[in-house]
Amino acid sequence: MKNIAVIYGSDSSEWEVSVRSGEFTASQIDGGKYNVYEIFARFGRWSLAAYRTAGAERVAIAEELRPQIDKSDFSVLLEGEKVKFDYAYIMQHGTPGENGLMQGYLEMLGVPHSGCNAFVSAITFDKFSCKSYLKDVDFVKCADDIFLRKGESIEGLAEKAVEKLGLPMFVKPTDGGSSFGVTKVKTADDFGKAVDYAFSEGNMLIAEAAIVGRELTCAVYFNGKENVALPVIEIITENEFFDYEAKYQGHSREVCPAQIPDALRDEIQEVSKKIYAHLGCSGLVRVDYISSEDGLYFLEVNTIPGMTSASLVPQMVRASGMSMTDFLNTVIENS
Repeated sequence: MKNIAVIYGSDSSEWEVSVRSGEFTASQIDGGKYNVYEIFARFGRWSLAAYRTAGAERVAIAEELRPQIDKSDFSVLLEGEKVKFDYAYIMQHGTPGENGLMQGYLEMLGVPHSGCNAFVSAITFDKFSCKSYLKDVDFVKCADDIFLRKGESIEGLAEKAVEKLGLPMFVKPTDGGSSFGVTKVKTADDFGKAVDYAFSEGNMLIAEAAIVGRELTCAVYFNGKENVALPVIEIITENEFFDYEAKYQGHSREVCPAQIPDALRDEIQEVSKKIYAHLGCSGLVRVDYISSEDGLYFLEVNTIPGMTSASLVPQMVRASGMSMTDFLNTVIENS
C-alpha cells in the first residue's frame, strides 16, 4: 500500500476552494490501492487534517490536535509511528502549489507528484508568460495584451490600452485564479481602479482585449500511452464574465458535453492536446478558450483545476463514462 498525500489549502485567496477540491479528491482516491493522508498547508504551516487507511473510515483530526508534517523528509508522526509519504497529489490553487514552489520542494526530495513539473508550473501559472509561449503557434489565437508590473508608472497607460486593445477590456493579475482581482473595464476612467484591484492580488497584471464569443473548456491527461482530451464544456454565465459568483455561487450554467458543432469540438480537443505537449505539461490540466467569429482564442491553462464534486473536470470525467476513482488511478499511475 502506497501512502498518498493530498495537499490542499494555499497562501492565496483561493485557499477555501482548494480545501473543497482536496477533500473531494481524497475521497475519490482508491482505498483498495492507497492509504490517503490529507495535508492542510497554509503560510508554511503544514498539518495532517485527516487520513484513511485500507479498509477503514476517514478519520478527521481536530485542528488543535493535528500533527505537523516533517518537511525534511515529507513525513508525519501519527500515533507514535512515522508515516513517510510516497506520492503527493497537489490540490493547492494558487501559491505555493500552482506556481512551481511545491513541485520544486517535492522534486528535490525525490517524491513523485501529480501534475506538471516545477518549471512548467511556474510558466503556466503566469498568464503573460504562458501566452508568450503560445503567441507564435499556428493552432490557436491569443488576444492582444499589455503587461504591467507593480511600481511602474501608469501615466498615459489607460489611453494606450484603449488605443491598442479597445473597449471593453479585461484587467487581471497574471498569477491569480478564481477571477480574484479581475475587472471588465468599459471606460478609460475605470482603468485606474481596475489596476489597483488587480494589484491587490499580485505584483503583475495584464490588460487584455475582450474577445466576444462562446466560453469553452477542455481538460487533457496522460493515460500512460497518449495524451487524452476529455469532453468539452461550454460555460454560459449570467454575469458580465465568468467571475467568482458565476463560478461558485450558481450564476452560470455549464453544458457538458458542449452543444457545439463536431468540427469545433474536435478542434478544441486537438488544440488542447497540442498546447499540453507544446508547454510540456504532465498529469491533468484544463485549458480555457473563447470561440469567436474569427477563430479559437486561448485564455489560460489551469494546471491544478478545481476538483469539487461540481467542478468542471469531474463533470467531464463523468461525461466520458469513467468513474472519478478510475480516472484518479490513471493520473496517479502515470505521473
